[in-house]
Amino acid sequence: MAWTVSDIPDLSGRVAVVTGANSGVGLESARALAGAGAHVVMAVRDPQKGRDARDDILAGHPDASLEIADLDLASLDSVRQAAAAIARRHPAVDILMNNAGVMATPERRTADGFEWQFGVNHLGHWVLTARLLPALLAAGDARVVSVTSTARHFGRRVDAENPTMEGDYNPWAAYGRSKRAIYHFALGLQCEFAARRLAARSLAAHPGLTYTNLQVRTAEEGGAGRSGDAAVWVAARTGMRPARGALPQLRAATDPEAAGGRLYTPRFANFGAPVRRPILSRLGLERSITTLWEVSERLTGECLDFGGTDA
Repeated sequence: MAWTVSDIPDLSGRVAVVTGANSGVGLESARALAGAGAHVVMAVRDPQKGRDARDDILAGHPDASLEIADLDLASLDSVRQAAAAIARRHPAVDILMNNAGVMATPERRTADGFEWQFGVNHLGHWVLTARLLPALLAAGDARVVSVTSTARHFGRRVDAENPTMEGDYNPWAAYGRSKRAIYHFALGLQCEFAARRLAARSLAAHPGLTYTNLQVRTAEEGGAGRSGDAAVWVAARTGMRPARGALPQLRAATDPEAAGGRLYTPRFANFGAPVRRPILSRLGLERSITTLWEVSERLTGECLDFGGTDA
């Protein structure tokens, strides 16, 4: 039988942090986790949209335990402040769902000078994960779920010599690169956990073709030209609803059988029930992960601290 939210085990007493929890698959992930009893920290850029999303969840789950954390992934200062506030309130975090993201935007820079999509989709989550790592390790069997995309297949690995894509920017190429980085981050983080024999798990997931405001925002900003309008048209007519698109990341975050280093996707790549897919060995995968680690540490000044454990 297909896996659904009814298969999520009781999460009472667990703390889950979901970025981008105000809309789309992030909102549906927060709804499902809260419905299963978890205390959900809704980490969002716009506090009012976060409050609206919280009220939407409470309408269906009046006893849901929810809080809002201000988080702007385009500013590392904001990320650090958000992580510090979350860690103060929650010394142990059981689930970190790195869900928020942008797609095919016009060329611009984050507050720290990073290419926007790489900065928001990967580097912001890199710092958030780094700063929440002590709380994740304190939880014991914690999970970090990083949300990638089928776009990772056409994304190049990060260029250590030009990580901001200066003079070489293309909105869809930048998106694919950021989603490939997220995928490599999830695999690399699991390697770090495994090397230290830590119980924490890192997994990757993607929602397939799901119609959310992600496509709408891409079209509105106009950076992708006509392809942005086409993305909205296709997703609106053939894409899955957000509640269904959220299932792969929810399964990665909660299925007792989901081991670290696994990838969960819709059965038919962009459509269907959430299933585990094989991690395809790619020439240079280890090198790509090493490069990503070096670039991420250099750009952000943040290293992942595993609490003194040795690799």
